[in-house]
Amino acid sequence: MRMEQKKLEKRLFGTNGVRGVVGKDMTPALALSIGMALGTMRQGTIAVGRDTRTSGPSLASALKAGLLAAGCDVVDLGILPTPALQFIVREHFDAGAVITASHNPPEYNGVKVVEPDGTEMGDEQSIVLEGHIFKGDSHFASWDRVGRERDAPSMVDEYVNSVVDSFPSDTGKGFLVVADPGCGAAAWTTPEILSRMGCRVFSLNSQMDGTFPGRLPEPSPEGLAPLADLVKATGARFGVAHDGDADRAVFIDDRGRFLEENRQFGLIADFICRERKGVIVTPVSTSRIIEVIAERRGCTVCYTPVGSIYVARTMIDLAHNGTEVAFGGEGNGGLIYPKHQLCRDGGMTAATMVALLASSSQPLSSLVDALPHFYMIKEKIREKDAAGLIERLKKAFSGESLDCTDGIRINREDSWALVRPSGTEPLVRVMVESAFEERATQFYDEIKHHFRD
Repeated sequence: MRMEQKKLEKRLFGTNGVRGVVGKDMTPALALSIGMALGTMRQGTIAVGRDTRTSGPSLASALKAGLLAAGCDVVDLGILPTPALQFIVREHFDAGAVITASHNPPEYNGVKVVEPDGTEMGDEQSIVLEGHIFKGDSHFASWDRVGRERDAPSMVDEYVNSVVDSFPSDTGKGFLVVADPGCGAAAWTTPEILSRMGCRVFSLNSQMDGTFPGRLPEPSPEGLAPLADLVKATGARFGVAHDGDADRAVFIDDRGRFLEENRQFGLIADFICRERKGVIVTPVSTSRIIEVIAERRGCTVCYTPVGSIYVARTMIDLAHNGTEVAFGGEGNGGLIYPKHQLCRDGGMTAATMVALLASSSQPLSSLVDALPHFYMIKEKIREKDAAGLIERLKKAFSGESLDCTDGIRINREDSWALVRPSGTEPLVRVMVESAFEERATQFYDEIKHHFRD
């Protein structure tokens, strides 16, 4: 199943907001212009938050200055996870913005713009916002109409309460878990959520520190080796880690193994869809394990372009059309729980894992091993003429089942391949998956044959 949705060409905004190296691509001047443009488009009271990056205060100050100059009132929520700000915006404000570069290294920062419904701003409105920046036609309020600012750091409690209240009291009673927020925005929230669910929580990298001394913001298997060691040493049920703004969560099982994110998606989808039937919405880059799980639980799958905003918007469109939406997410640890809110939510994912294990007599490692097995190849390959490559692939594989939602996905009975251009670099991303390693390798070689040096 696929809903027609095309990515529109943007000049500043990528898949998840504006992002770049601080002082080079991401500057206070740019943050100021984004604030003025957003204030022009969304008059009212705007919430602003940030992650722990050292450049956060200067960029947040510039963004707020732009909003105030455009006549908006500003509520500064301080340091908090992106999904927490999105939840609070949906409940209270006319729009929002968070200063974050998510999983990127410490020298990066960026801005994500949030709509009144708590979702990230989509392509069409992002292009309108960019237009105000490039034309320089943002609104300036008169001296007696400029906005006012107030701080509200305690509002993050509403998000924590909403996650905890989504589960029965003491769901995690008797559980020992380990949390690694990576010195990012979830340094307080995730340990608090797990503790309030009844878990005993050990933490590492739980201080707010934008130099990220413990590990980089991207929760990679290598970076999570200390978390894996602590899980094994303590006998914990699992370890959970976040990226910088905690819209994603990844896990270490009770045997200290990194849980590949597509398998995490499949495991949690299986749990959610026991009770909630309908459509699972996910990008074309997601493992076919989701199709297997969906069929097992009487659900269907709807594919979107790559990017959480396309998943969220498709979930909204389906619901508006009367279709029951069960679950959504990406194969990178960014999962969306429509009963809670329509954005990736790492804190809710950590809490859901507690509920999942509380419902089972088996450890996480056994549940993971019981999942269907697929072999996936992921590569980035330099290619100056990505559009030409896509056209060559369309012709070469014209007799097969093709999906051009985002790049080109070639579907076969026992395997699939996705080739999609990068939006920021002269390279393409290639993914090939099969239940059999040999077939995945052969398919990859078929694809690689059409690249030109």
